[in-house]
Amino acid sequence: MKTGVFFATLWLFWLHLAWATKYEPNWKSLDKRPLPDWFDKAKIGIFLHWGVFSVPSFGSEWFWSEWQSNSSARINSYMKANYPPNFTYQDFAKDFSAEFFNSSQWADLFKRAGANYVVLTSKHHEGFTLWPSEYSFSWNAKDIGPHRDLLGDLGNAVKRAGLKFGVYHSLFEWFNPIYLADKRRNFTTQKFVDNKVLLEMKELVSNYKPWVIWSDGDWEADDTYWRSTDFLAWLYNESPVKDQVVVNDRWGRGTTCIHGDFINCHDRYNPGKLQRKKWENAMTLDRESWGFRRNADLSDYLTPHQLLTVLAQTISCGGNLLINLGPTKEGTIAPIFQDRLTQLGAWLRINGEAIYNSRPWILQNDTVNPQVWYTSGNNAVYAIDLEWPLDNKVILGGAVSLFKSPDTAVSLLGNLGKLKWVMNSRRVEVHLPDKATAKSEGAWVLKIATSN
Repeated sequence: MKTGVFFATLWLFWLHLAWATKYEPNWKSLDKRPLPDWFDKAKIGIFLHWGVFSVPSFGSEWFWSEWQSNSSARINSYMKANYPPNFTYQDFAKDFSAEFFNSSQWADLFKRAGANYVVLTSKHHEGFTLWPSEYSFSWNAKDIGPHRDLLGDLGNAVKRAGLKFGVYHSLFEWFNPIYLADKRRNFTTQKFVDNKVLLEMKELVSNYKPWVIWSDGDWEADDTYWRSTDFLAWLYNESPVKDQVVVNDRWGRGTTCIHGDFINCHDRYNPGKLQRKKWENAMTLDRESWGFRRNADLSDYLTPHQLLTVLAQTISCGGNLLINLGPTKEGTIAPIFQDRLTQLGAWLRINGEAIYNSRPWILQNDTVNPQVWYTSGNNAVYAIDLEWPLDNKVILGGAVSLFKSPDTAVSLLGNLGKLKWVMNSRRVEVHLPDKATAKSEGAWVLKIATSN
C-alpha cells in the first residue's frame, strides 16, 4: 500500500471512531470520556474573579450575600458609614468602570508568568455577566458599568497570546427570583434552569468557545435539577469545543470530587498525594478572598516562596495549579499580584522542564527530606528542593534507587556542570555549589539522569 493511501485510510478510521463516540446524558457514559491531552500538559493556569463585587472590594466576593444576610458585622458597619440607607447592591454596578482594562497587557502578564490557560468569572453568584448575555438583561457589563464585552475582549487577547481561554460560571444566583421560586418548591420545578442557566451556558460556549468550563454554585440542588448531564452530553457531542473542552466536578450535590474531566473537590484543594484522576488546585494569592480587597494587609498575600511550595506540591502529585487573583474595578491588576506572577515566571524560565509536560514519579515527597518534592520527564527525575541547606548538601532518601550506577548525573537547573554526590545504603548526599552562584531563587531543582 502506498504511504499516502495508508495515511488516508488511517485518518478515515480515526474519523469514524470520533463520529461513532456519542456520550449519553448520564454519568456512566460521560465519565468514560478521556481527558483532552492539553490539560494535563498545561500545568499552570490563572483564575480571575472580577465583577460588581470588585467595586466595594471589601470583605470578599461574597459581599452582597453577607450584607443582605446580616452575617458580617464588618460589612454592615462599612455600608452604614459610607453609603446612604437606600443604597442597593445594584447601585455599585455603575462604578464597575474598567476604564484602565487592557486585555493585551493582561494576557502578556499571564504568559510571562508561565501560565498556559486563563479562567475568567463569566458570572459569579451575583448573577452579573461579563458578556452581553441575552439572558441577563441590564445586569451585564455591556448594558451597565464598563459598557464592554469584557469576556470577549480578554478571551481574544488570551488566544492571541497563545494561551487557552476558559470561563467560570455559577449555576445559581443568590437573589434571582426565578431561582428562589424553584428553591421554595424544593427544586421540583426547573424554570430557572430551563429559561436561563442552560440557555446562557450554551450561549457562552457557542459564542466564545472556551476550552475550560469551571462550574460552581451547584451545591443547593442535585445535578438532576441543573440538568447537568444533558448539558454535558451536548457539550461533548455537539458543541464547537467538543474535542478540546474540559470541565470540573461541580455539577450538583454529590458530584464534587467524583465526576467531571478533572476534580478540584473544594477550594484550595491540595491533597499532598496522587489522586485517582486528574485534579486541579484552585487557590488564591490573597488568603482571605478570591476578589480584590482594598482592605487587605501585606501579610494576607502568599509570599513568592509560599507560592513555589504550593506549585511543587501540586505538580508532584499530578495536579494543575490554578492561581487566582482579583482585578480592580478600574480594570487593573494590583502591583503585588503582578510581582508574584512575574517572580513565578522568572523561576519557571529556569526550572520549567521539571513542571511542564512532567509526570508524577513513583514517590512524591522525599522520605527523609520533607523539603523535596519529585517530578519526572525527559528521561530524568527532578527533585524540587524548597530549602537551601546550610552546609550546601541536599539529603535525599527516596531517590537512592537512582544512584546505583556511578554514571548517574546530577545537575542544578540554571547552572552548568555536574554536581558531586555521595551515597550510603539509606540516603544520597548531593553537594550544591555556593548559593550565591545559583541562578534560581526561592526553590532549586536537581535534575537526576541515570544511565538507563
